[in-house]
Amino acid sequence: DAVIVGNVCRKDNVEALAAQEFNIPCLHIADVLKKFVLPNKSSLVVAGTHGKTTTSSLAAHLLQAAGLTPGWLIGGISKSLGKSFAPGGQESQKKERLPPFVLEGDEYDTAYWEKTAKFLHYRAEVAVITSMEHDHVDIYPTQESYFQAFEKFIKTLPPDGLLILHPGNAKLVELSSRASCPVIFYGLQGAPSYGATLDWTIIPNPDGSQGFTLKNRQNSCLSFRSPLSGEQNMMNSTAALLAAHLGYGIELESLRIPLEEFAGIKRRQELRGSPRNIYVYDDFAHHPTAVRETLRGLRARHSEGNVFAIFEPRSATACRRSHQEAYSSAFDAATRVIFAPIGRPELQPDEKLDILELGETISRRGIPATGPHEVDEIVAICRNEAAPGDAIVLMSNGDFGGIHQKMLDSLA
Repeated sequence: DAVIVGNVCRKDNVEALAAQEFNIPCLHIADVLKKFVLPNKSSLVVAGTHGKTTTSSLAAHLLQAAGLTPGWLIGGISKSLGKSFAPGGQESQKKERLPPFVLEGDEYDTAYWEKTAKFLHYRAEVAVITSMEHDHVDIYPTQESYFQAFEKFIKTLPPDGLLILHPGNAKLVELSSRASCPVIFYGLQGAPSYGATLDWTIIPNPDGSQGFTLKNRQNSCLSFRSPLSGEQNMMNSTAALLAAHLGYGIELESLRIPLEEFAGIKRRQELRGSPRNIYVYDDFAHHPTAVRETLRGLRARHSEGNVFAIFEPRSATACRRSHQEAYSSAFDAATRVIFAPIGRPELQPDEKLDILELGETISRRGIPATGPHEVDEIVAICRNEAAPGDAIVLMSNGDFGGIHQKMLDSLA
């Protein structure tokens, strides 16, 4: 027998203590994967501060559409895959590698007795790093400590592996030189790449649609259309396409239709309903960059209406003052901003995000911003102010007090 202990459990958890008392082996999730799942599989790990869930879900969807019967473990539920975990097949039509197993490579710690990042245990053969910005300040108090986790991850890749990386951070480009395997760079045309030469360039359609063209170094081009909005999702789509193509030998041409058919992910720009033609979205965004890119994508999709950004600072990162300045411009794509109370009231005032100050700063930028407001008050404000054609974006990494259904019922 064994007891599997998740990283939410603390060392005083009564069941974990009982397992120790009776000498039952305790495993963390990475142990379980290494022992029971990853043997005889090729591990595809998607890491990065942003876009992990979307990119790993897309990769699993594309590999499945290509007939490779992948397994996966993802921190969200893809509407195309239907569930967050699948064991995968035992054989692959492509013999260059073992059957793929797609893992969302979380940098959060593993268990109360194993404080290293989970992605260090996943034996990655093909790896994607989408981004690297200081996050999870509760376990990485400094930017340097956060970056060190990614450096260690890069060093775990075998020489015959592959690293697919977005060079959006000078430090990440520097760290990529530590890889013993080939490194492939991808990014948006004209965006900073900090000395890296792009192997694959993303060229958004000039008409502002959700389509884009991929161009390689040989100037070979192929057009794609994604059902997901925003430039961040173009990059997520590209990372997944390249992982399937370069990592597992699938022709890019054959992935065009599967990409277009991807149904999206719960809590990632998820449309929960549109009562009276007012569109209500649920999104997990809590880091300033994620907030900015989510709102940009939905602003492009709803260019004729107003965009209400409803934000609950609940995560360890969102609650703290360390990103006070970054949040000031993160809401620029919105036309109205409403804040809920801080999700961690126990934080000291000098450590806590100052919502009143943030609202004043955003208002000075020309976007009305108020709060903190309780859930019922937020619902009432939106009911009174929102009009047909507008979008309401509910952003939180928690259940936000059941606001989603309350908002839909009230608007209806």
